[in-house]
Amino acid sequence: MILVLGGTGTTGRLVARKLDDRGQAVRVAARRPPDGGVRFDWHDPATHAPALAGVRAAYVLPPVGVPDPEPVVVPFLQRARDAGVTRAVLLSSSAIPPGETGLGRVHARLGQILPEWAVLRPSWFMENVVGDHPHAVSAREDGEIVSATGDGRVAFIDPDDIAEVAVRALTDPEPHNTDHLLTGPEPLSYAEVAERMTVHWGRPVRHRAVTAGELATRLTAAGLPADFAPFLAGLDVAIAGGAEDRTTDTVERVTGRPPRSLTDFLAARSG
Repeated sequence: MILVLGGTGTTGRLVARKLDDRGQAVRVAARRPPDGGVRFDWHDPATHAPALAGVRAAYVLPPVGVPDPEPVVVPFLQRARDAGVTRAVLLSSSAIPPGETGLGRVHARLGQILPEWAVLRPSWFMENVVGDHPHAVSAREDGEIVSATGDGRVAFIDPDDIAEVAVRALTDPEPHNTDHLLTGPEPLSYAEVAERMTVHWGRPVRHRAVTAGELATRLTAAGLPADFAPFLAGLDVAIAGGAEDRTTDTVERVTGRPPRSLTDFLAARSG
């Protein structure tokens, strides 16, 4: 049995579907689980044991919008080990090195707690420009993407590629026991992203650069937690400084196929 936390979310639903397609026994866990799933809430320990019963591996999506998830995630991983789980795949971020910030500290502890592990560190999701992310909403409603990234570039990645790597890390006979820095095939500025959205949507989209403070205020107004919005705005500042201007061959090396381009992603989603 493989447990998929956040099994109704952007990556979790894809991981669960791919595992099921491969004939794996899957338990989908979420705060509002689908039929056949189980309820799971990071902040309600009573939901943890039922989710872990009979599980050998887990896809671990940390609590969303929490700057420091270590106090809840590490005890859960220890509880998982005690329940018989031997392998976990943790979703982190390319912006968070091991040992830094709360999620980075979870990354550093994972291999100490479980004998088989992997950490996925993807760049920014392509889904952010088509889903309910503030960038996508403002692009649809106002014809603009607002960021504090300046001319900085990001090698945006298709969540399906992340999920494919996750499935390999969960099911390969040999544990990966490493972290995977995952990117799409090309670094793009948000201005370049807006140009591609313009082509595929058939209506103008532009990039509007703002300061980190202005962005944090905007994100808070959009409903993000007040202590989390400045953290996200700070990541934009790091992008402006070149922190995400890179590509890796990890997706192709692990899965055997190249990562999808933003152009192909938009074409598929606009069809």
